[in-house]
Formats: sequence, structure tokens, C-alpha cells
Amino acid sequence: MAQNRILLTSSEIACLWTSYMNDSMSKCIMSFFLEHTEDEEIHKLVKHTLGIASAHLDKIEAFFIDEDIPVPIGFPIEKHVNLNAPRLYTDMFKLTYINHMARVGLLGYGGFISMSARKDIRNYYMDGLQETSELYDKASDIALSKGLFVRTPYIAYPSERDYVDSRKYLSGFSLFSKQRPLNVVEISHLAMNIQTNIMGAKLALSFAQTSPRKDVQNWLMRGSEISKKHVKVFSSMLLDNNIHAPAPSDISITDSTVPPFSDQLILFHMSLLSATGTGNYATAAAASQRSDLILNYERLSLEIAQYAKDGAYIMIENKWLEQPPGTIDKEKLSEKKE
Repeated sequence: MAQNRILLTSSEIACLWTSYMNDSMSKCIMSFFLEHTEDEEIHKLVKHTLGIASAHLDKIEAFFIDEDIPVPIGFPIEKHVNLNAPRLYTDMFKLTYINHMARVGLLGYGGFISMSARKDIRNYYMDGLQETSELYDKASDIALSKGLFVRTPYIAYPSERDYVDSRKYLSGFSLFSKQRPLNVVEISHLAMNIQTNIMGAKLALSFAQTSPRKDVQNWLMRGSEISKKHVKVFSSMLLDNNIHAPAPSDISITDSTVPPFSDQLILFHMSLLSATGTGNYATAAAASQRSDLILNYERLSLEIAQYAKDGAYIMIENKWLEQPPGTIDKEKLSEKKE
């Protein structure tokens, strides 16, 4: 490495490490998807998604090698995927999954760009954002053409503009008056969180029915029940406003019980979804103006946090939790010297 080269900051190392782990996981998932996809359009989409993940891994690995930083272990396919396992997901599920994870990627890349200072790192993430935007666009077009794209609820167009004229607008609880109707910002976040929880519940069930370990199965089933509970909470808020919750078409899993993925990969994936869900709830709470909505998001976030923590315990006990790069413990260094 040239002496005049600008070193990576801690946030840039964090972004690259996180990206490598996520793309490594994605490569495993897409490799298995590709083995059993029959629909021609969806097959091309899966292959395209796999190509993006593979190319990203090569580029990130080059960054680490150039900076003389150990490349993360991640999830080598030969260790974490059984490509000979029977079909577990329908093609419709795969399409919905790619569309959902592309949304997650859009949020992630935007954050990574804002955390990066070096020009080459910013360029990498801006290219990644463009690729993910195009992937989301392709997946959405296919989903729309097949009648699988889940739209958020429609409302009657407003006929006038107005200002909030009472503090009651912010209150979600009242013994003497009816709660004010939800606004479009609040509706959009409720609808989106319903969709993400439906996907989370389906994934958890598919992983549970194929995992050979009882502790992992129990944790996954608990995650599925948590997601279903959250769907009910958010749906009831919409129904109280005479708005039907958006529901996807059948995106079923098969009855296969042969594990296609390692338990290590499964727990990492569910931890990623939990972290994404917590972020979504925080964003929704900040954007919502009714106090009952804010309290629900905060209350449910705590439930997700505890669930994720219990999953981390399982990973630690089995030495499955790869540690991100960290700073040097100066006290331990001093003790070794002595």
C-alpha cells in the first residue's frame, strides 16, 4: 500500500465489512434459488441478482487486500448451501423476496454513501445504489406483470390544504373523543411494516421446517409468531380507519424438510431482518405524529431487540458469530507486555 494513500476510516471499514457479509449471504441464497427456478423471467432475475452479489464480493475483497485488512470469512457456498436439496420456495416467493431485499439494499447503500469519505468508496456505493435501484425496478416490473406487486392502500385525494390547529392532532389516546384519522405518512409506514413482517414470518417458517436443531427451530418459530403478532397490531390500526391491510398473494413454501442452508447462515439472515425491522420501526416512529403509533413502534422494537439478542446468544454458543473489526484493547496489550 502506497504511503501517501488515504487510509480507510472506521466507518468505511464497517460499511465494507457489513456489505461483504450481506453479499456473501445473498450469494448463497441466490445460488440455491437458481437451482429450482422454472419461470423464465424470474430465473433471469435470480441470475442477475446472483451476478450482482458475486461482483460486489470481488470488489470488496480487493479493497480489503489493497488495505492489508483480513477479508471476512462470510459464508462460503460449499459450507453453507446444499445445492442438491429439494425445492423449498415457489418462484413467486423468490420474486417477492428479491423485491423485498432490494428495498433493504436501497436503504443500506444510501446510508453507506453518507458514512464514506474516500472517493473510491463513495463511488463503489453509488454504483451499488444504482445497481440496486435497477434491480428493484426490474423485480417490481415483473411483480406488477404477474399481479404480485403489493401496493399500499389508496385513499381519496385531498381537496384542500390546511394546518394543524390543535394539540389533539398529536394524541392517540382520548376517553372523550375519537382518534383523528391516520395521515398518508402513517398509513405508508404501517403498510410497509405489514409487508416486511409477512416476509419475515414466511422465511422463519421455511428455515424452521428445515433446520435440524431444536433450539434453532424454537427460536425461528418464535420469530414467526412475533412477526404475525406485529402484522395483527399494524393491520388493526388500519382497519380502525376502515383501511384494509395490504396482503400479498400466495408466496408459499414447499413441504421439503431437507436443509438447504446452514443454521449459521439462517441465524445471520434472521438477525439481518431483525436489525432492518428495528430500523424501520424507528423511522416509522419518527415520522408518525399520533402518540399511540409511536408507543406501539417503541414497544414492538423492544420485542425485536430481545429476540435478536437471544439469536446472538445461540450464534455465540456455537461460534457462528463472526466478529467485526475492532480497536485494539490497550489494557490487554499492556498486560501482555508486562
